[in-house]
Amino acid sequence: MSDQQRPDRDYREVNFDGLVGPTHNYAGLALGNVASMSHGGLVANPREAALQGLAKMKALMDAGYLQGVLPPQQRPDLGALRALGFTGSDERVLARAAGDAPQILRAVCSASSMWTANAATVTPSPDAPDGRVHFTPANLQSSFHRFLEPATTGRVLAAIFRDEARFAHHPVLPATPAFSDEGAANHTRLAGGHGDAGVHLFVYGREAFGWGSETLPAPKRFPARQTLEASQAVARQHGLAESQTVFAQQHPEAIDAGVFHNDVIAVGNGPVLLYHEMAFLDEAGTLEALRERMSTPLIPVRIPLEAVSLEDAVGSYLFNSQLLSNPDGSMTLVVPGECQENESVWRTVQDHLLAGANPIGEVVVKDVKQSMRNGGGPACLRLRVVLGAEERGALAGRVLLDDALHGELTAWVERHYRDRLAPEDLADPALARETLVALDELSGILEIGSVYPFQLG
Repeated sequence: MSDQQRPDRDYREVNFDGLVGPTHNYAGLALGNVASMSHGGLVANPREAALQGLAKMKALMDAGYLQGVLPPQQRPDLGALRALGFTGSDERVLARAAGDAPQILRAVCSASSMWTANAATVTPSPDAPDGRVHFTPANLQSSFHRFLEPATTGRVLAAIFRDEARFAHHPVLPATPAFSDEGAANHTRLAGGHGDAGVHLFVYGREAFGWGSETLPAPKRFPARQTLEASQAVARQHGLAESQTVFAQQHPEAIDAGVFHNDVIAVGNGPVLLYHEMAFLDEAGTLEALRERMSTPLIPVRIPLEAVSLEDAVGSYLFNSQLLSNPDGSMTLVVPGECQENESVWRTVQDHLLAGANPIGEVVVKDVKQSMRNGGGPACLRLRVVLGAEERGALAGRVLLDDALHGELTAWVERHYRDRLAPEDLADPALARETLVALDELSGILEIGSVYPFQLG
């Protein structure tokens, strides 16, 4: 696309963080997510979790980064319970689920939509042939609790990115194992700058229609979630050409170590790709393909296994960090507090990153422990959307964070969220009622209209 067709050159990245929902709990639902599995059954603090998320958003906003907000989903999902045969009043449905299928009750109460890196895959307008921003909500079919999200996610994205002249929304891929799609957590866009033409790195764990051959090694302990076929389908939906895409297989040993998404072991921004030695099955081939397609030199920042083990990478979530561009060309890495608590990881941050030949000039530590215990670091909590000035001006609703909105959301959390939530509390009918009241009020604060099932009738 020529500059005459795309006059708006003021492109910036907006990080849309998911608000942690009122039913945030530790159910241990995610197979392959070591943190989630190991903390299952603990007592959670939804209020602290939501305030930690808001504090991270506010700190990045204060530092000059554009910050957006996405609402949580309606939980408990009583409609899902009724579809599974639980009948009667809301109180009856919850009581029967708690007694007959407590794990299903935990699933329909999950606040996992806070991890908006899984919400969708996004292609910005400089890369799309029609000059629009493209969205495909992820089907998240690999786990029941996340499979419940895409319908509401699609409505939320359509409500915010409403202008059809600037935004295009695609249907969720078929919710079958062949097209298992986990969203932007397995997608990285690399470019010289946000407004430059980019190359899209799609990382997959398996091939649905070629699985089992000797040339396709598989993980042995945990399932590979993203399929090549899903990544290819999203690229086709968005009109991306072969010259704009690279498809790389995730290393099976990393998946077995708890790297359930690529963003647990690699993060990219601009021309920089920060990755672990064990991120890709074919490391050399992946880098070569990126270099061939990028119009600006790739800056790979490789962390060797001898510096950070796979266990420490997963335990600290070093790579599940936000890599952000600054006006002077430098970058800031926002890491969870667990990185500072791990000696080898923190030494690597100092020696390989801050002292290395790369644009990363600052590391900022943020406390997101409530999210981390469920297996989500700073990068999990945000969906990256590159937008030009006119596109930002076309956003509907009140979703770009400022001091006033932050204050209102903080007060909203403090009014409606509990400070203690154990698995047995999920059957409390009062919790379900509290959540509906909170979400109805939130819809008004964000000015996004009716997006929840209870609002649609």
